[in-house]
Amino acid sequence: MTTPAQPTLTGEIPTDPEDFPVPAPLSGHGPARVIAMCNQKGGVGKTTTTINLGASLAEYGRRVLIVDFDPQGAASVGLGVNTLDMDQTVYTLLTNPKADVRATVCPTSVEGLDIIPANIDLSAAEVQLVNEVARESALARVLRHVEDDYDVILIDCQPSLGLLAINALTAAHGVIVPVEAEFFALRGVALLVETIETVRDRINPRLKIDGIVATMVDQRTLHSREVLDRLGDAFGDLVFTTRIGRTIKFPDASVATEPITTYAPNHPGARAYRRLARELIARGDAA
Repeated sequence: MTTPAQPTLTGEIPTDPEDFPVPAPLSGHGPARVIAMCNQKGGVGKTTTTINLGASLAEYGRRVLIVDFDPQGAASVGLGVNTLDMDQTVYTLLTNPKADVRATVCPTSVEGLDIIPANIDLSAAEVQLVNEVARESALARVLRHVEDDYDVILIDCQPSLGLLAINALTAAHGVIVPVEAEFFALRGVALLVETIETVRDRINPRLKIDGIVATMVDQRTLHSREVLDRLGDAFGDLVFTTRIGRTIKFPDASVATEPITTYAPNHPGARAYRRLARELIARGDAA
């Protein structure tokens, strides 16, 4: 592997496009690998990573479905979907087994990238599901209808470890954990890993941690470098070598309701997410 370039003055982390090979085209699509983007701490880059990793995988010819599983609906808004007046969202699919999943899927401006949107209605789902039989498997039931249509399904989880998060972990094959390069963000990772292991032992034996990705990294600061060292010491090869730099371009892209890969395709942040997509595929955790 080549030596990473030095960080720029803005704290971005340029990446060498030769670090991981560009994946070969697929001869067909499906069944999808389902990946939950999970961390019970908010503000660590889950939605940003979901959107931009999904867009990057789509650039490499993968068919990608994002499941917005956060009542805030940030992934939906970030991809230009107006969820306020929608008749069907992921909440409808969870609570009405007869709802048409494919009719709820919305295309995005990125070719090959679709989304099942969410809005504030989803906040009521935990209350409604609590008395249901196999309540942990409600999302898995929904996704079974579309798994063969996609190569990767990314679930953007809300920042909690409640019933919705357990649903996401039950439906998933793997978990990606975005972790901000900040000391307090590290504290909850061990609890999340423990939850993942519990779900694997009791509900979903196929579940594994695909990796931990450091976000909002600024290698100019000693603090960021120390956090990265601690991540490596604690989790070893589970930590992706790709790191996502801190930049104002990510919120700018969100305001423009598109991924950074189309908003600023040559920006180091866009290159970093493309590299993350290649690394994920090279690890064998995506088609």
